[in-house]
Amino acid sequence: MTIMIPAWIDGALAPVEKLEVHQRGLKHKAISIFAICDGEILIQQRALSKYHTPGLWANTCCTHPVWNEDPLDCAHRRLVEELGLINAPNDYRGRVEYRADVGGELIEHEVVDVYVAVFENRPTLVPNPDEVMDTAWIGYSDLLREVAMNPNKFTPWLKIYLDEFAKQIFKSDFKPSY
Repeated sequence: MTIMIPAWIDGALAPVEKLEVHQRGLKHKAISIFAICDGEILIQQRALSKYHTPGLWANTCCTHPVWNEDPLDCAHRRLVEELGLINAPNDYRGRVEYRADVGGELIEHEVVDVYVAVFENRPTLVPNPDEVMDTAWIGYSDLLREVAMNPNKFTPWLKIYLDEFAKQIFKSDFKPSY
């Protein structure tokens, strides 16, 4: 199945096949979600079948909206598809942009709508094995320490979010010194 995602070509959004977007390094739309509960962030280890960054740890959920899909609708859809999370309380934290080499001559140049889903109780997860190999809840400070000690275990975009956009994403969700 061909997935067409919104990418900028000559300054205008156009539907472009997802793999082509990454091969050409085109700027494109994306969403990212961080689920938080009891002071911990839910991270996921990407399935080994993913065509880039397989087996690496990433934020709770990230993907690309399909052509003409609302970013919030996309966030809800992918939380269900990847983790079985229904009706997650997604709080919009703004838009960020980054560019990163993700290996295999593929580039993520994303304009990302970022959401945080704060849960009062740990939700039941039903990870899709085609998308997610494992999940873990980890404290913010512990995550920063793990990324610093073992950077090759984490996706480039998670490192960028933590290095460059933590204040915007997490606002007052944590009390660490960013």
